[in-house]
Amino acid sequence: MQKTIQLTLVLLAAALFSSCVSMRKYEDMEALHKESLAVNEQLSARLDRYSEDNARLRDELGQMRQRTENLREDTTHLGRQLRRLQESYDQHVLQTQHLMEGKTEETRLILARLQDTQDDLQRREDELMLATREMDEKEARLNALMAEVGEKEARVNELESILDRQDSIVQDLRRSLSNALLGFLDEGLSVDIRGGKVYVSMEERLLFATGSTQVDPQGVAALRELARVLAQNPDISIMIEGHTDDVPFRPGAAIKDNWELSVMRATAVLRILLQQGDIEPQRFIAAGRGEYHPVDPDDSPEKKKKNRRTEIILTPQLDELFQILEQH
Repeated sequence: MQKTIQLTLVLLAAALFSSCVSMRKYEDMEALHKESLAVNEQLSARLDRYSEDNARLRDELGQMRQRTENLREDTTHLGRQLRRLQESYDQHVLQTQHLMEGKTEETRLILARLQDTQDDLQRREDELMLATREMDEKEARLNALMAEVGEKEARVNELESILDRQDSIVQDLRRSLSNALLGFLDEGLSVDIRGGKVYVSMEERLLFATGSTQVDPQGVAALRELARVLAQNPDISIMIEGHTDDVPFRPGAAIKDNWELSVMRATAVLRILLQQGDIEPQRFIAAGRGEYHPVDPDDSPEKKKKNRRTEIILTPQLDELFQILEQH
């Protein structure tokens, strides 16, 4: 279950951050995640059904093998009886040839008994052949099912291996960022892992003055350390999200609303990261969330301060995972 959750979250991350696109593309990637999740659930359901069929066929195969063994034993027993009767009959014929005229009825009974035995033996042999053929068919079906289950298990193991590597990358990245940004952890900065992604969250007081889109010197210093780590990890996608509280701007202000403020702050952080580190612009996505994704919806000043933040979301690239999904 843990692996399935990780797969789901990584798929969502890939859908959200695999390229620098518009918010419309961002929503399309979220739809891709839902479709991938549905495919994963269908694969899991099919694997469960295959396992049930496998168990049932194994049970039927065991019964068929027992039935075949019984038929073989009966056939062997009847064959021995037939041989004894044949020998007895031959001896009886030799000993009583001169009395055949007076022993016609006895001979007829012996011949009838011998014929019945032969007929019964033939019937048992026919049943044995039928049972053997049915057993072969069952074994063929079981082998095909086991091969298919083995293929599915190999695919699941491959996906889990990729997810394990992605998780290791995320853990290493979090440690590197925590060490690099250690001096800012008491200044409104936090580094944690959520849903298979590393979140670097910076409160407004670390980056901006109230209502401003100009990054403060202290914020520039923190972003410089962040850019250094990001430059050393070229396979990480970077999404910058601006967040505000729900206090509206005054009419006539230079910035129209909180949504515009959140977008401008996200792009301001993006530009500093590009200036401070050798990072390809294609790795970035800048987005404004406005006041619509608060950390805490409470109206207290302390909660509003927490909502005014910039989050830098870092996700390992999932090209290898997508290639496997496309192949199957």
